[in-house]
Amino acid sequence: MILENLLIEPIKEIRKNYFESKQLSGYSNQDQTTSVFSEKWNKMNTRVEIGKINAFQKNWFYTLYGFANEADFKSFLSDKSVILDAGSGLGYKAAWMAELAPHARVIGMDFSESGAEASEFYGHIENLTFIRGDIADTGLKASSVDFVLCDQVIMHTEYPDMTFKHLTEITKSNGSFATYVYAKKALPRELLDDHFRVRTHELSNEQLWEMSQQLTELGKRLAELEVQLDIPEIPLLGIKGGQQDLQRFIYWNFIKCFWNPELGKDISDATNFDWYSPSNAKRFSKEEFTELINSNHLTTDYFHTEEACFSGRFRK
Repeated sequence: MILENLLIEPIKEIRKNYFESKQLSGYSNQDQTTSVFSEKWNKMNTRVEIGKINAFQKNWFYTLYGFANEADFKSFLSDKSVILDAGSGLGYKAAWMAELAPHARVIGMDFSESGAEASEFYGHIENLTFIRGDIADTGLKASSVDFVLCDQVIMHTEYPDMTFKHLTEITKSNGSFATYVYAKKALPRELLDDHFRVRTHELSNEQLWEMSQQLTELGKRLAELEVQLDIPEIPLLGIKGGQQDLQRFIYWNFIKCFWNPELGKDISDATNFDWYSPSNAKRFSKEEFTELINSNHLTTDYFHTEEACFSGRFRK
């Protein structure tokens, strides 16, 4: 598939496998969110770190979107001619899909600066193009994409519901749209998270990285205590009861303090930065996410629920 045939407007300037359609949204929160993700990806953009993230994300990907393994996902992509990774970040998922589906035209789109470097690193993949653009207004023609993936990104757009609608509109009839949204947590955690969506405008990236490192250390110290608690259920605060690890109890109900010894300190720092720095980070109840699916007239092929998120694969 020729890329130009998929776009509403002609391409002004393309560098082999990369071009820029849009750099700013016009919304202060969205532009701040774009800036901090550019900061995150620039800091994380070493091949060692990308390799760690990629391995972790692949295994989670199968759970999130209903695939048994890579062979199952490859089979799913076998009849897809056009694939969009909406919010492609460092580009590893877009590159993965391009390698699994060499017959397809794969597009990785992201508002951050990450696409330029991704296009250099993955420049050898002939069927892969990166676009710096707005996934809420892709510039792609209606009903032009066989598979749209928006993994862990849609809630960082200015109006996630409208972004969802747009990505549905560019999906072909009988095509598939897979996405992930943050789940609402206990009330104390939600209140603190909301506070930081406002406070981030007053803080520098240096301050946010310093806080993220402190949160990583807090998560690490809590986890190393290996303390189990029998928590009473508190429905009005959204706190679930039962046997819980101390670090997980604090994490889900009060403050995100991510720590994963397998991923290490740098990726744990970036995960905490990812949560607290963007102005846009909407969370959904299960009912709200289900309503979004139904209102866009999608059929659910797979639906997944866990403490952190809701995700699924839906057919138009």
